[in-house]
Amino acid sequence: MNTLILTCAGGLVAGAMNALAGGGSFVSLPALIAAGVPPVLANTSSTVALFPGGLASAWAYRDGLGPVGAVPLRALLATTLCGGLVGAMLLLKTSSAAFAAVLPWLLLVASIALAFGRRIGRALRSRVRIHARAVLAVQFALGVYGGYFGGAVGIMMIATWGLLDSRDLKDLNAPRTLLVGAANAVAVLAFVAAGAVRWPETLAMLAGAIAGGYGGAHVGRRAPAGVVRAATLCATAGITLAFFVKTYFR
Repeated sequence: MNTLILTCAGGLVAGAMNALAGGGSFVSLPALIAAGVPPVLANTSSTVALFPGGLASAWAYRDGLGPVGAVPLRALLATTLCGGLVGAMLLLKTSSAAFAAVLPWLLLVASIALAFGRRIGRALRSRVRIHARAVLAVQFALGVYGGYFGGAVGIMMIATWGLLDSRDLKDLNAPRTLLVGAANAVAVLAFVAAGAVRWPETLAMLAGAIAGGYGGAHVGRRAPAGVVRAATLCATAGITLAFFVKTYFR
């Protein structure tokens, strides 16, 4: 019962973080590991638990869907689905020991993307333009990352698309949300089909994430954006550092 309370609380915080600024997996994954779920199963279960919230966001953004630059949305969607499936299968083939060793580095990549992704994207846009085919190649790689781990993958997509599309970044939120959801959807199907989900903890976390997402959306309307972002970055940096210490310095 204590583990279910822990995972529900983790889902509550993760759902609120996703509603406010992203980065919910920084809380949901450690919460599941702390509850005794092996690292690979913790990652698969976290993806399943947080998926409904992402699906709801994709539905909310449906009216803004469209191509990204010269790349049709269908091509991006198909590429992301293929990449997501590859990433999910790679995760299922990864041992818990290997995933535990690589997890701090995945968290570090996601932390950097959360902290500097938009700034890097702006700097690159002023200097670089890339071909639509290159965008599809990068999108496949991001789909693989999304299916395997997925932390801050949406911000990585926005940074990449900015090299092709001159629209305001807010206008890219709709395709971003859909394609992150697509990578997660195919991963969820693969994880469920493989029986790689710890359902009691996952369902407890899912319930918490729904409540957290609802509450976080209301808090987000009132809380200063700078405060929310600073708190999110502090939390993600602290969790990443804790995993490095646990993995390499204990």
